[in-house]
Amino acid sequence: MPAVTVDDLTVLPRLPVPGLGDQPRPVWQVSTAPQGYEGEGFPVRRAFAGIDLQHLDPFIMMDQMGEVEYAPGEPKGTPWHPHRGFETVTYIIDGVFDHQDSHGGGGTITNGDTQWMTAGSGLLHIEAPPEWLVQQGGLFHGIQLWVNLPRDAKMNDPRYQDIRSGSVQLLTSADAGALVRVIAGTVAGHAGPGATYTPMSLVHATIEPGARLELPWNVDFNALVYVLNGSGTVGTDARPIHTGQAAVLGAGDYLTIAAAARQESRSPKLDVIVVGGQPIREPLAWAGPFVMNTKSEVMQAYEDFQSGRFGHIPA
Repeated sequence: MPAVTVDDLTVLPRLPVPGLGDQPRPVWQVSTAPQGYEGEGFPVRRAFAGIDLQHLDPFIMMDQMGEVEYAPGEPKGTPWHPHRGFETVTYIIDGVFDHQDSHGGGGTITNGDTQWMTAGSGLLHIEAPPEWLVQQGGLFHGIQLWVNLPRDAKMNDPRYQDIRSGSVQLLTSADAGALVRVIAGTVAGHAGPGATYTPMSLVHATIEPGARLELPWNVDFNALVYVLNGSGTVGTDARPIHTGQAAVLGAGDYLTIAAAARQESRSPKLDVIVVGGQPIREPLAWAGPFVMNTKSEVMQAYEDFQSGRFGHIPA
């Protein structure tokens, strides 16, 4: 799992240890992601399936794409499709993905890069592996997170952010046993490069076998932990958690994640996505690629899409 790695974690800024009055976040729920297929048939795990949307707010869903080793001719993506009312965050850990949209955004991301697309008032986009990868095959692994927009930002102009792996804020735990990549938001005063409409943080952490990560977390945010690879525990009561499982945490100043001392050879370390944000607490009307506040707004989005108001597929 390349993403962004550091040979010597001791050179990185260290996270503070919890203070005397800091409260750990309790574990409310652990769920297991069902597996399925998306787009033209690439495998996904629905990371937050089974979790109440009230606990997810301001997030809608998250897919773990892969991890899959494609044979030549097998790599797949999505066809052109519309979005309105939210943001898609695509973080590639292994492999290569191309993005293009009707608002002029686009580019190629690979190990540790992120594409942050604000659909806003509406656009068309496509995500697919490059042709050379389709021909030769290869490893593919990443996540896509859907972030809701508040009512007053849902019809903002679309925006595209190309976040390169080299701009991600790198930190380590107090004992240098975990690599913490801050993609968006702020952790213990260290800011990631992603610009967000909805106050939130997005972190990818790699924890060495037997190590523990005590991660400071904004008290105004909710907190969700999803295991990409490996096994360990979450919370001070050491709730077991493994690949494909998500944990919902309650209120507090920090969260605790520990890696099991023994890991599978395929997953030598514990890799987790930690995400949280300030709940929007607005009515939600969600149908397919449109995330709005009312049913009538969703119907209007379908009408605008069918009338060509989302732009046109570039030649």
